[in-house]
Amino acid sequence: MNDTQRMIDELLSPIKQFLQCDTPDSWIQEARKPENLTALLVDHCNCELKASQTAMFLIRKYAVDADSGQALLAWAKPYEDFVYGKLRDTRTFHGKKNGLSAPLTPRCDFAHGQELIEKMVRLIKEEFHHFEQVLEIMESRGIPYSSLRAGRYARGLMKVVRTHEPGTLVDKLIVGAYIEARSCERFAKLAPFLDEELKKFYISLLRSEARHYQDYLTLAEAIAGEDITARVKAIGAREAELITQPDDSFRFHSGVPAADCQAA
Repeated sequence: MNDTQRMIDELLSPIKQFLQCDTPDSWIQEARKPENLTALLVDHCNCELKASQTAMFLIRKYAVDADSGQALLAWAKPYEDFVYGKLRDTRTFHGKKNGLSAPLTPRCDFAHGQELIEKMVRLIKEEFHHFEQVLEIMESRGIPYSSLRAGRYARGLMKVVRTHEPGTLVDKLIVGAYIEARSCERFAKLAPFLDEELKKFYISLLRSEARHYQDYLTLAEAIAGEDITARVKAIGAREAELITQPDDSFRFHSGVPAADCQAA
């Protein structure tokens, strides 16, 4: 076993215990098809931005004052302008040191504010960087960025989130842990079937994705102040359903290709 494979196995061991199912082989077979490469990369790019937006929402809603919230929005603006605007110019953020314009001020009424800020700001920085990296790969291959309708995965997970606090926040953090853990598992499982550039890139993402899942789970446990095993299991069961059930759309977090199920 080489050092790279040893690193992958070490990172994936707790993730495989956390997830309630493996990615089905039929999804891997679909993802490795050349005709699906554009959808794979565009959706991956979108996922990186959505991950940063989710983390920013959590900070703004629970952990900081209004001025700090505006600083976060300003940080995200170049990326969101690229995705949602008409003029898609990567020069507004690519190659520049985009970041927070001022330190974030934790709110006094949330005991875990500083911890949430520190973990989520680090995650946001990494997700923005990954967003730029995927765009670079797409540009080098002549794949233009385009809007892609979101799949059912994240929406399906949010349906099991409780509607009262602190249950809402705890559940959203657990959902975040599952999304990051599944991303890590899929990067590792898909990498061997991709070309050398994408293989190296996906393997390079494993360490940060594994840490993101752990950060989300650590925050959920701390904020809950009680055993969250039951919630982790319930949300994990829903996540496994979404991964193993037929799915009409191919996305990075989609389920079993519906065509394969019909053929079977």
